[in-house]
Amino acid sequence: MVRKILSVALCVAVLLFIYSPILLLVVYSFTSANVIGKWEGFSFSLYGDLFRNAEIMQILLNTVVLALVAAALSTLLGTAGAIGIFYSKKRVAAPLRGISQIPVINAEIVTAISLALLFSMVAFYRTYFSLVIGHMVLCTPFVVLSVMPKLKQMDPNIYEAALDLGAGPTTALFKVVIPQIFSGITAGFMLSITLSLDDYIVTAFTKPKTFDTISTYVYNAVKNGTNSSTPALRALSALIFVVMIAAVLILNLRVRKHSAKESAK
Repeated sequence: MVRKILSVALCVAVLLFIYSPILLLVVYSFTSANVIGKWEGFSFSLYGDLFRNAEIMQILLNTVVLALVAAALSTLLGTAGAIGIFYSKKRVAAPLRGISQIPVINAEIVTAISLALLFSMVAFYRTYFSLVIGHMVLCTPFVVLSVMPKLKQMDPNIYEAALDLGAGPTTALFKVVIPQIFSGITAGFMLSITLSLDDYIVTAFTKPKTFDTISTYVYNAVKNGTNSSTPALRALSALIFVVMIAAVLILNLRVRKHSAKESAK
């Protein structure tokens, strides 16, 4: 009993440590104070300022579109890479698996500078193309890491069994393999969106000069300290947090229902 209480208390303490700054931000998004930490009464004024600010709305649209494009392409590439690694011979799969994990542990500043150097050599430096590729380089390894465990949980002979029963390679892939690893693909897609939304370093080194995302806009606003829309960013951050939590919950429920249906079959 004591051990159970201690374990629950430890979990609660860890969750409070992680989420208390975000919850504080959400609370102070409902006051009109220009300085966080100062309460001037309950108000939705920051949310009104946010939606009336055309510049922030355009930057939000830029960020969301970039995140969706980069996440979709990264999910396709990462899923294909994970399947290729899984079905490769052991002597080939092991080095490929290790290489695919290097970008995860590599310093992001190294990746950003390397991409900037590469794109400057091929005349794609600071274009939308270089920005999307940069985000794909950042996100794809995490998709591989999300899909690989699901492939390992799957029966490795299920694909060959589908072929023996008359299915073509494409049919076997989409009718047998993909449904088995769908939850991993979904997790990789959501993780890619999150990574793209809040990335600053790769974005700063690869984006066009006239293009801004939320991360670069927030950094410049806080750095300069003169942007009148800075308080409204509290409201924007709170909305992003709530939307991401809702999206994760909805997707988890859908994945559970999908897994339940597959188990029933």
